[in-house]
Amino acid sequence: MTKKKVPTSPFEGQRPGTSGLRKKVSEFRQPHYLENFVQATFDSIEGKEGATLVVGGDGRYYNREAIQIILKMAAANGFGRALVGQGGILSTPATSCVIRKNKAIGGIILSASHNPGGPDADFGVKYNISNGGPAPEGITEAVYARTQTIDAYAIAESPDIDLDRLGDTSVDGMPVQIFDSVSDYAELMETLFDFEAIAALFRSGNFRMCFDAMHAVTGPYARAILEGRLGAPAGTVMNGVPLENFGDGHPDPNLVYAHDLVEVLSHADGPDFGAASDGDGDRNMVLGNRFFVTPSDSLAVLAANADVAPGYRTGLAGIARSMPTSEAPDRVAMKLGIPCYETPTGWKFFGNLLDAGRATLCGEESFGTGSNHVREKDGLWAVLFWLNVLAYRKLPVEAIVREHWQTYGRNYYSRHDYEEVDSAAANGLMDHLRGQLPGLPGNRLGGYEVKLADDFAYTDPVDGSISTKQGIRIGFADGSRIVYRLSGTGTKGATLRVYIERFEPDPARHSRDTQEALADLIAIARDTAQIEKRTGRPEPTVIT
Repeated sequence: MTKKKVPTSPFEGQRPGTSGLRKKVSEFRQPHYLENFVQATFDSIEGKEGATLVVGGDGRYYNREAIQIILKMAAANGFGRALVGQGGILSTPATSCVIRKNKAIGGIILSASHNPGGPDADFGVKYNISNGGPAPEGITEAVYARTQTIDAYAIAESPDIDLDRLGDTSVDGMPVQIFDSVSDYAELMETLFDFEAIAALFRSGNFRMCFDAMHAVTGPYARAILEGRLGAPAGTVMNGVPLENFGDGHPDPNLVYAHDLVEVLSHADGPDFGAASDGDGDRNMVLGNRFFVTPSDSLAVLAANADVAPGYRTGLAGIARSMPTSEAPDRVAMKLGIPCYETPTGWKFFGNLLDAGRATLCGEESFGTGSNHVREKDGLWAVLFWLNVLAYRKLPVEAIVREHWQTYGRNYYSRHDYEEVDSAAANGLMDHLRGQLPGLPGNRLGGYEVKLADDFAYTDPVDGSISTKQGIRIGFADGSRIVYRLSGTGTKGATLRVYIERFEPDPARHSRDTQEALADLIAIARDTAQIEKRTGRPEPTVIT
């Protein structure tokens, strides 16, 4: 063994957010910065001696260099084996799959998800635990505490390994397996969905699809599964080669950043179905021809049609959604006679519910959907689920969604993002809102009577853990809602997210433009929070 201990000192600001630590590449490339955080993570893992660690990332700039450092540190910290996706490529849901299949102690995921990549852009490091899910707050807080006191890290003095050649190698005596990034995940998908029915849909000649991988990690998975195993025509997957800078794009699957896909689907003679995934493969956007499906509606529709997929034909134990997500899934759960859990934002909050068998499907309004097959949201899984529904229902996407609204009512819903807001101003805005909460219930905002006003707190029904300050909610007597939350997924300033929702039971009123239907609530949301006055932003950066 040729490990050494390198003296170091703490860096400020290494507290992991909901999806690990995200910073600019330039920060991570500072001497000792990545090493400090990785060592703090390893110091917080009990039982790592001789254990298996999974390592991979979304292929963004600095991915390969970081993997080499992490493997040398893993060897020096006593791990027994490392599993690495070929080329350093491993989607977040595939990482969860591989952790679970190999009974690994956990995994290191290198990604900043939907944030841009490149030398001047973003990078991130996240630890997932043995169930395949993101580390819970108890671990992330332990990691943060360790970053504040760290004085040395251990690393092996060993040459870099070839990340592209499949097979077995080693780092300073620690066995390392470079494995096919796609195969385990693809095999899992075949157990969940009716691949023959989906393949028949592609063979029918009456169905066309376009999948935008956004030059991110999902490209190899989509090509292997959609064009390979399911027989979709070559070219179904666009932007399918992972690039370190995502082709100078923003790998966020929404109507703004997935503009290439939106344009393709906007024509009457365009494809019948469109979908996109993000940087690390855990998010998804679903489109019909000239029709956008909100993430909240997507979760609700999949739950209502779950029995068409072999992996879910025995029924759902429950549904879980993040608090800001619309209440559309709640209405499906009520009809099915199963619970619907409301959790804070962050996939880690679904883990206990999934492990305890209380929930089967989960979703977030931020284009994340998943199930108990892994412990992460899963973009391509959602796309395959929709394909399974389309193969069985033999209706267009729009018809399926409108039929769903006819049955359950429509939740008009929109999210307004104000990105890179001055952090002090954003926190001041939230404090201003908190100060108003006690006096709001029973009073009116515009034409709406306030029924509920609070700062959402969550008590985990499985282990009793409590999470506070998870978003400000203002609920109205007619079921409408406004939610304010600061996002922890950016690397510069703060992102203020404002969520607006109105329930409409009348089918005759289901075809209104969303922003028009929500216009009065949007005005109330801006005025109540004094958004323009406090942030200087007259309009949101992104509306979805």
